Amino acid sequence: MQASSLSQASDDYDRIEKAIKFIENNFSSQPDLKEIADHIGLSEFHFQRLFGRWVGISPKRFLQFLTKEYAKQLLENSVNLLDVTYEAGLSSPGRLHDLFVTCEAVTPGEYKSKGEGITITYGIHPSPFGDCLLAATARGICGFFFVKYRQRKDPLTELRYFWKNADIVEDPHASRELVERIFNPSFADTSTPLHLILNGTNFQIKVWEALIKIPFGAVVSYEDVAIQVGIPGATRAVGSAVGKNPVSFIIPCHRVIRKTADFGNYGGGTARKKAIIGWEAAHISMAQSA
Repeated sequence: MQASSLSQASDDYDRIEKAIKFIENNFSSQPDLKEIADHIGLSEFHFQRLFGRWVGISPKRFLQFLTKEYAKQLLENSVNLLDVTYEAGLSSPGRLHDLFVTCEAVTPGEYKSKGEGITITYGIHPSPFGDCLLAATARGICGFFFVKYRQRKDPLTELRYFWKNADIVEDPHASRELVERIFNPSFADTSTPLHLILNGTNFQIKVWEALIKIPFGAVVSYEDVAIQVGIPGATRAVGSAVGKNPVSFIIPCHRVIRKTADFGNYGGGTARKKAIIGWEAAHISMAQSA
């Protein structure tokens, strides 16, 4: 998406999220499209147009992707998914819609010093899921956080948590092109990967590397990830590492849900997690029907 399209999508997302939260809060009564449209202040016609512009499909179709039944289907389809993708390497540029991602861990000295001597530039930009903050060193992307409705700290404070002693400078020009590339699901530049610089414990980095292997539009359970990193009983520890992911969306922690098919928590809010999963499912659906 170009900058103007991302700005429109970001504006649209506020209403999309409001609709998803309304559905969550009124799940037992199963509100119809008119009730949802009324709640966010739109006619049914303009509600249809909103979804067509934001994701390319009807709200009725999109909302089917947010059901527990659909999540169960995805989990069933994910059996042995991580085993297969591990054989293909960290990230497969040949898979439809997947970002081509590579990563490296900071050195033990850099981890201990919390980024001392490192300069990080960051910018805040629109995205299909609201404004986001992207931060990078000269070696690669080191932080990505959604700005609004965070369950933890504000994004700049969270960035400083990982890079306490780094020199952090605002420079949106340096990050704008990366954000545009990240949110174009039809774009695959296999020659230039998105390179990540990860600042965490050995276990956290092992979990984050496992998340990178989950394909676009798929989901796995926390138990699946624990098995893949070689510690089947470490579901809670995996959940903690997933929650501390410093490069959300690019490291797709939104693709990890509970084995019961409940979507579970997300640093940017559960409504945003559902929106991202639905957005990915919509793009897969449109590609399959093209």
